[in-house]
Order: sequence, then structure tokens, then C-alpha cells
Amino acid sequence: MTTRDTVQAYHRARFAGDVTAAAAQLADTFAFRSPLITSADARGHLDGLAAFVGIVTEVEMLSELYGDSEATLVYDVHTATPVGVQHTAEHFRLRDGKIEAISLIFDATRWHPLMAAGRR
Repeated sequence: MTTRDTVQAYHRARFAGDVTAAAAQLADTFAFRSPLITSADARGHLDGLAAFVGIVTEVEMLSELYGDSEATLVYDVHTATPVGVQHTAEHFRLRDGKIEAISLIFDATRWHPLMAAGRR
């Protein structure tokens, strides 16, 4: 599979809530970081997938850039929350055809009150 095939398969599976298919695209050693969450393994990263997908109403792809071992997606996540639309960039690093690292980049300011309310 190409970098594009792997990243698109992961992206489709994640937003479909298919943890098994998403996990199949991740390397044995995997790391994830975002402004709100970090994880040093695939399980920790995918544990909250169902809750996240439950608030997503649409994903609007804006740009896709692919290299031999990296990719960057820019998209808008439309949510059924007060946040509304979240403009997002996601960078993937691959090794041996599997995703070994994801960096999710977005302004988390509007998410902080929702996260705080969920902790109560």
C-alpha cells in the first residue's frame, strides 16, 4: 500500500468509528499528540474514538498532501457541540507502510469548557 492508501484507510475507518480497521493501519510502536490528548500507543489513542465519532456530523476535506513516508490532511470537522466546526490539520509519519505517529493540530480553546464540564 502507498502512503496515501494507508492514511486514507485510517482516516475513513476512524470517522466511521471502525476501531479495528483504524488500528490495522497503525504501527506496533505508535504515538499520538494533540492539544488535548497524548498517547504512547494505539489502544490509548483509539479508546475514545466512539465518543468522538458520536459528536461528528460531517468531515469536509480541504487538502491532502502525500510523501513517501509522511502525509498531511487539512479538514473541517463539523460537530454537534457548541464548538461547531473545528478547522484541523493532521500530520502522519509512516514506517514500513504503517502509521507510527500522528500530530493533530487545532485551536483547542473552544473545547476547554466542554472538557471541563465532562470531568464533573
